[in-house]
Amino acid sequence: MNFIPEDTTAVGCYQISCPTLPLAIYREIAAHLRQVEGIEVDLEPQNSQKFDYNQSQVGSLQIYCAEATALQERKRVNQILAFYQNRYGA
Repeated sequence: MNFIPEDTTAVGCYQISCPTLPLAIYREIAAHLRQVEGIEVDLEPQNSQKFDYNQSQVGSLQIYCAEATALQERKRVNQILAFYQNRYGA
């Protein structure tokens, strides 16, 4: 499963979200993705007005691919995201 397209060099912003994923795991994913050249990551805060212990403090993970992000780096991003999906069902 590809989370971001691997066959393009276009600049892109991709959003990944898992409503039950803990803040610490979102931060861990972001830290791993930031190690990939040409990738920037932001954590968007949860915007719900109602507090729920079962919801994450993070609304989504925003992944930005620079125009020069190579195929190898895009594949690496998808590998990292697949790892976390397999581990946490995110």
